[in-house]
Amino acid sequence: MKDPQGPDQLAAARDPRVLMEVALGRLPADLVLFNCRLVNVYTAEVPADQAIAVKDGWIAYCGPPDEAILSGAAERIDLKGKTVIPGLIDGHTHMAWMFDVAPFVEGVMAGGTTTVITETMEPYPVCGLEGVLDFLDALAGQPIKLFASAPAMVSTSPAFRGIDPDHLQTLLLRPEVLAIGESYWQGVLHDPDHFAPLLAAAACAGKQVEGHSAGAAGTRLQAYAACGVTSCHEPINAGEAAARMRLGIHVMAREGSIRRDVAEIVKVKDMGIDLRRLIIATDGISPRDLVTSGYLDHSLNQAINAGLDPVRAIQAATVNVAEHFRLDHLVGGIAPGRCADLVVIPAPDRIEALMVFSNGKLVAEGKKPKVRARPHHYRPASLDSVRLEKEFTADDFRIPASGTAARVRAISMVTDLVTREKLIRVPVSRGEISADPARGLLKVAAVDRAVRPGRCFTGLITGFGLRRGAMASSAAWDTSDIIVAGADEKDMALAVNRIAHLHGGTVVCCRGRVTAELALPVFGLCSQLSVPELAAAAGAVNRAAAELGVTFADPMLSFVTLTGAAIPFLRICEQGLVDLKKGQPVELIIGD
Repeated sequence: MKDPQGPDQLAAARDPRVLMEVALGRLPADLVLFNCRLVNVYTAEVPADQAIAVKDGWIAYCGPPDEAILSGAAERIDLKGKTVIPGLIDGHTHMAWMFDVAPFVEGVMAGGTTTVITETMEPYPVCGLEGVLDFLDALAGQPIKLFASAPAMVSTSPAFRGIDPDHLQTLLLRPEVLAIGESYWQGVLHDPDHFAPLLAAAACAGKQVEGHSAGAAGTRLQAYAACGVTSCHEPINAGEAAARMRLGIHVMAREGSIRRDVAEIVKVKDMGIDLRRLIIATDGISPRDLVTSGYLDHSLNQAINAGLDPVRAIQAATVNVAEHFRLDHLVGGIAPGRCADLVVIPAPDRIEALMVFSNGKLVAEGKKPKVRARPHHYRPASLDSVRLEKEFTADDFRIPASGTAARVRAISMVTDLVTREKLIRVPVSRGEISADPARGLLKVAAVDRAVRPGRCFTGLITGFGLRRGAMASSAAWDTSDIIVAGADEKDMALAVNRIAHLHGGTVVCCRGRVTAELALPVFGLCSQLSVPELAAAAGAVNRAAAELGVTFADPMLSFVTLTGAAIPFLRICEQGLVDLKKGQPVELIIGD
């Protein structure tokens, strides 16, 4: 096991005396890159005919070529006029979303990302503090720098309304934990007595407070900012971005697989606003998108294509992120005393990683990793997070009701992510409410798999599209639940039972047969496949769902958000339906 490494540990590894001697030409550099253009993110200059000298993983010199430094270097690389930029930094992502750490690292570093700050909210509901610590251990000793935020835990489930304060204190002492993670503004404002002390504890520990203010405006946004929030990745247009920048909040423009907001947000450049608080982040990437499009390199190209000046775009994924997380003395720029995290690209307006150096080592070339990431051996409990005590049957998804008809509250999928409340009248037959796929009405259930295993609530959903069969996943957002929906209760039970057998996964069933599945044995959230294998398996699951009628672009993503506490507005957990506008549970059956 590698020791965790944070900013202080990184800084302690730097020997300024050695770097001084190299800069003065008295000690040989390990590596010199020369005949290159250098994007100086501190001054927004791009001088040509530059040289960069590296010693022990640190930059000792950058500037016009110095013959003493060049001639003594152990290795010299003539870049023939190509451009060098700092290693890219993703300030907000969710690594524990299908990926194991090692395959993820190899996939993202190939495109020039050398530092990642990830949320850890996913392991906490299913494996608690020990699960988060296991995940943090997986981040250590990798070819690139991996940091994390502690989970704030705003959840639809009452079982996870805020992280245990003692657990938070343990995590805040970890050197690689730089912040408390995204804390949904509705939860904070609805329950300030619980959440405000958690955010204050992070600030007192010298950590950042990552925000999530989707839909907040006016006094509500001001009140949320007053909790010490330092960033937000939820703006979807320039106006929302500007409103947050004016409050001193770093805006993380998302360009990943969950949202693609960069083209709209970069219009803030036309408002005369200083862009030093603009950050570009992914907020998560799907295996398919990582394989076909890339990672943060793709996000920057999208920003440039949308009209953002290339140097400003590069700043938004390097020095701006580093300054936000108080890492700019170590990473985020090309200057003496900084880590030698360097990316060679053809030109400033073309973010295509030809060579990637992390800590002075060549880790990727030609979009292929040159070194292997460290595999992590997870604790047994992290591989056994689906702890159902019995097999489910169709009867477990009955919705009892009296009379001949009932007025019910259904989840209605307005978009692939957003839901609303739909009040409908449904027939009651033999004392229960049934699915009616011909009318687009399905059953949807949340099954606790870890805290109170087997506790289940079944509701109704429209707009998901299944005409037959069922779909289930153990990767339900913000909870310890398996989410399952279907037109047939027997297929729903089959899907849940198959997930238990896989120790986690996503399963599609139809007519008593599993038609596609993806095993997610790590926390019930992550695969241990390579990225191409994972992309293929996830694609098969999405195609199987599409064959049953789901029309969303990414059925797996749309499905697992149904338990999430971040997206408007009617959601589900193992204890019932939750109205996020009111911040409280609501009844399924309203009357007859």
